[in-house]
Amino acid sequence: MLPDVDFLFHLADVAAAQTLPRFRSRLVVDNKPKEGFTFDPVTEADREAEKAIRAAIGQRFPDHAILGEEFGRSGEGDLLWVIDPVDGTRPFICGVPVWGTLIGLTVRGKAEFGIMSQPFTGERFYATPEGGYGEGPHTGRYALAVRDVGGLENATLFSSAPELFRGGLKDRFQTLVDAVRLTRFGCDCYAFAMLAAGHVDLCVEPGLQPYDIVALTPLVERAGGVVTTFSGDRPEEGGDVIAAATPQLHEAALRLLNG
Repeated sequence: MLPDVDFLFHLADVAAAQTLPRFRSRLVVDNKPKEGFTFDPVTEADREAEKAIRAAIGQRFPDHAILGEEFGRSGEGDLLWVIDPVDGTRPFICGVPVWGTLIGLTVRGKAEFGIMSQPFTGERFYATPEGGYGEGPHTGRYALAVRDVGGLENATLFSSAPELFRGGLKDRFQTLVDAVRLTRFGCDCYAFAMLAAGHVDLCVEPGLQPYDIVALTPLVERAGGVVTTFSGDRPEEGGDVIAAATPQLHEAALRLLNG
């Protein structure tokens, strides 16, 4: 009833067969209506990759439920695949390889399996209940492990875009920015993978959907990190999400974000 790593890799392969030929090509980009955004892109790569992933899951695990960004939910039950075929469509259409295919599996609501595949660089970051690993053409296979830099003053913070922070949260996020050593924007799911690999210390993302975070949650947790909503709850349902390399950083960052 449960997948192994080979099946996660198979899903990454069928997705890459749809995304890679379309990356850095002259794609037609559609705009999905979304509250708070004047431009929320979607492409043929998003749709065709999700179709391919769904078909592969259905062939192997026909009784499993699936939730995807492009085609919603199908099926019911304790085992739910959660898919974002191209997380980071904005960098995808700009030709920047910090997007990834996110495929996660929740077991009775908890994220237990996940893979983030970046096929252009040849990197994969994946986790099962047994552990979390990264691999790529220049690194080989290695165990994911967060780093401990101590306090916020030594931390590197990532978020997708500053304009995601609105109202009072904008000022509280700026307080966090002022407290850390370095802040960078624009890496989407790749930043979470870098946190799990020990290169980044905090990722803060408001307004996530389940398909944005389910696959990344076990990566961070198996690496020794912490990932929750701003209220400290499990992140599988999305919302305002923070990932931290250590409990100390998590607590300190939440204190500022929550005012």
